[in-house]
Amino acid sequence: MKLRLLLCLVFLASLQSKAQEYFPKNDGVKNPQTNYTVFKNAKIHVSPQEIIENGSFVVKDGKITAIGKSVKEPTNSIVIDLEGNEVYPSFIDLYSSFGVKELKTAQRSNGQPQYQASREGYYWNDHIRPETKAVEVFSYDDKAATSLHKAGFGVVNTHVPDGIIRGTGMLVALNPAGSEGERILKDRSAQYLSFDKSKLSHQSYPTSTMGAMALIRQAYLDANWYEKGKSANKDLALEALNRNKNLTQIFATDNLLDALRAGKIGKEFNINYVILGDGKEYQRMQEIKETGSTFIVPLNFPNAYDVENPFLAEHLSLEEMKTWNQAPANLKMLAENDIPFTITTHDLNVEKDFRSNLLKAVKYGLNKEDALAALTTTPAKILGEENRLGTLKEGAWANFIITSGDYFDKETSIYENWTQGKRTVINKIKTNDITGNYQLKLEGKDYKLNITGKPEAPKASIKSNDTKLGAKLSFSNNWMNLLLSSPDTTKTAFTRLVAKIGENANEISGTAYLSDGSETRFTATKEVSTKTAETEEVEENDDEEAKEEELREIMPVSFPNKAYGFSEMPKEEIILFQNATVWTNEKEGIIENTDVLVKNGKISKIGQNLRAGNARVIDATGKHLTSGIIDEHSHIAASAINEAGHNSTAEVSMEDVVDPTDINIYRNLAGGVTTVQLLHGSANPIGGRSAILRLKWGENAEDLIFEDSPKFIKFALGENVKQSNWGSRSRFPQTRMGVEQVFTDYFTRAREYEEARNNDEDFRKDLEMETLVEILNSERFVSAHSYVQSEINMLMKVAENFDFRINTFTHILEGYKVADKMKAHGAGGSTFSDWWAYKYEVNDAIPYNAPIMHSQGIVTAINSDDAEMSRRLNQEAAKSVKYGGVSEEDAWKFVTLNPAKLLHIDDRVGSVKTGKDADLVLWSDNPLSIYAKAEKTLIQGKVFFDIEKDKELREEIQEQRSKIITQMLQAKNKGLETQPVTKKEEQHIHCNLLEEVH
Repeated sequence: MKLRLLLCLVFLASLQSKAQEYFPKNDGVKNPQTNYTVFKNAKIHVSPQEIIENGSFVVKDGKITAIGKSVKEPTNSIVIDLEGNEVYPSFIDLYSSFGVKELKTAQRSNGQPQYQASREGYYWNDHIRPETKAVEVFSYDDKAATSLHKAGFGVVNTHVPDGIIRGTGMLVALNPAGSEGERILKDRSAQYLSFDKSKLSHQSYPTSTMGAMALIRQAYLDANWYEKGKSANKDLALEALNRNKNLTQIFATDNLLDALRAGKIGKEFNINYVILGDGKEYQRMQEIKETGSTFIVPLNFPNAYDVENPFLAEHLSLEEMKTWNQAPANLKMLAENDIPFTITTHDLNVEKDFRSNLLKAVKYGLNKEDALAALTTTPAKILGEENRLGTLKEGAWANFIITSGDYFDKETSIYENWTQGKRTVINKIKTNDITGNYQLKLEGKDYKLNITGKPEAPKASIKSNDTKLGAKLSFSNNWMNLLLSSPDTTKTAFTRLVAKIGENANEISGTAYLSDGSETRFTATKEVSTKTAETEEVEENDDEEAKEEELREIMPVSFPNKAYGFSEMPKEEIILFQNATVWTNEKEGIIENTDVLVKNGKISKIGQNLRAGNARVIDATGKHLTSGIIDEHSHIAASAINEAGHNSTAEVSMEDVVDPTDINIYRNLAGGVTTVQLLHGSANPIGGRSAILRLKWGENAEDLIFEDSPKFIKFALGENVKQSNWGSRSRFPQTRMGVEQVFTDYFTRAREYEEARNNDEDFRKDLEMETLVEILNSERFVSAHSYVQSEINMLMKVAENFDFRINTFTHILEGYKVADKMKAHGAGGSTFSDWWAYKYEVNDAIPYNAPIMHSQGIVTAINSDDAEMSRRLNQEAAKSVKYGGVSEEDAWKFVTLNPAKLLHIDDRVGSVKTGKDADLVLWSDNPLSIYAKAEKTLIQGKVFFDIEKDKELREEIQEQRSKIITQMLQAKNKGLETQPVTKKEEQHIHCNLLEEVH
């Protein structure tokens, strides 16, 4: 079968206008179809921009040979008169798995993680599978094709949805009568990618989105290097990756942030991905546009939530509510912003939801031309098939649908779907219309019969006096079959009415088959002008339908699009704080009755009686102004914390998984925090690269990253890295001794790598080794998760042996035991204020740790490692006054200037000094007091938190919730489908979190 497929493909690739048949026929004589088929008198949508009124076109051998206002009819043509009907190019779905069976998940052999690849002769990671070919597993699916035909589709671009680099898809015509060779338009139509691992392997790496991103980067680099012939072994995966690089590249994502991450990789490697989105692109239009990508957009609009129970409704977030409210307007917004897009049936019940949701998008403002282009010309152009698909012109495939009218009118019926000149009948074109109100006479009794709906799919209701009878109507090939229940509700009896309908449906007569087996005649006469109770009922129903079709008010998009999001982003201001108590963290110390002028994002002046003509003046009398709090160890604003697939993951970066929508950003701003170091977790001795973030709530992920920030990486020691509590026994290291050997081994290899790289310009670039070389050359700083003194000593010795220094020991709960050695080494300490005894290796922790390290001259900071604690780091700093007698000024530096020094950004933030960034907090009281509230939090001169604005936002949240709840209640009352409210528990995120953040 596969051999025959390949032969067919070769044949198709060489087709000319005069194609020759070369397959033998042994089941009869050859009788090729050579007739022309002429379609005339139709409204032809040649393309989204061109329409021919009352036009004609000619089809032969599956292609259009002529089209226009008037075309010559070849001799012996089959002529189809389409007067009153319309013709559209059939649709193209760029993202499909049509004809590809779902893969079964591979079985685990021993329950332990798998760290090595399971295949030989391929790439070192099983989830890179560019050699996969959809054509080798494809099997035409008649049932799925029927659903697609009914929606208007004629071509799908299908693939095997498995793995990170998934291999090639194929372009398939949904030709019901063709062979596989005829249907396959391209056997290598595109290469597909995703961030999801393959079901066919349990290889652990990657366990996170940042790991998947690093793996894709490394695979691209390796493919480029392999192409130069430098590899000592054959790699079929890299060979396939190089073969596929000139194909259309389609990247599947399942959320907005991942779509932007895919765009980021594309820019790095100069690849213009076509990105499968999630329908929420409207939330970040500017960033979506900046990717330069075409988006494949699903129409999976969510159902309204069932909010009748007010207690359950409280568990529904504003974000979920707004997604339901705004989703139908997504395509309109994409079009208005000139972002190219196509529409897919992915993740949708095609027959039930595709067309209704498409019409809903049109109702919410999507232009019909844009909708048609997204289904025809745009996908055709992406695939390089614009001359054969997506349009009706000479030489193109005869792929078209015939409709009763405007496809985007809900009353329009699709009659036929032609693919490669082969007809699929959806509904009969010549169907008599029997809808209306009738007087039915049966066995001497009169009944009121009302028939509604589309002509090809009518529905019936019937009454005997005021009693409504059960009625089920079927209508096909102009035969009516009507099943009636008995008016006597005590009996289970049915009467069947059967009639052939002529062109004049004003009078229907036929045979009635009674429940006792006898037969009789019936007649039904259409009422022309008399208004009956039934027609009034129909009008009532029509009114209800009209209400259903009313547009709901679309809530405005905020940044981020959830509770406390901004309708407009904060703008840089000139602000004058007057008469404040200023905690400078400089030699001036704490100075009272002082003015601070903020201008151009910087601290412009500090003094008394300052003036600035157009500045916004804030009376800070009785209040305290400080620099913003800096959290040296944080895990907020991240979509992933650990890449746990290897014992060293220096190639991954937390910058890749920044989540700017995390509500903890806003909560931290309310606690006076302006900067955090987003650290990798502690799943491995050598973790991932850090991200230093400014908490600019509402900005995108890239804009949160501290500009020109120093490079950092997370190391870890102790229980987590040797997997003491994880049940794994297959990964090295399993002991603290092994942890030391991991560091020694990797840095030895990094030195060897650097030497080899410097002597060979075509040397294989290894992202992991490149990072370790930066550490060796003191170009990247180390923050080390640490607890017990023995391991702290060990890591300092390893670093000294390789001639670099550990920048910061974080947690460092036994720092008080080795403070002298840390001082000699040059390391800083970032610790908890008073956490102890929460696991075995912290049994010796004491609340005097920070004061003792500080007393030894170590740059000491207090961190959170916790989204809740980071909101009150001002109080955590105050504990050092209680436990260690540290001065208030020095204690305040533990969460401001000292972490800035540890992060090497103290030249820009951490103190109130002229020329530094205006990252400031105005407090209602002494910032170390439990009564102090952050009233205003500024970052680079922009107010990102204001306690008065917060009150306004709370009122706005309640107003929007009330509006959307009303809309949802209306939707339920109209009989629309709803979904239940489910309570979502907030994840508690720490160093050892292995799953993705959700």
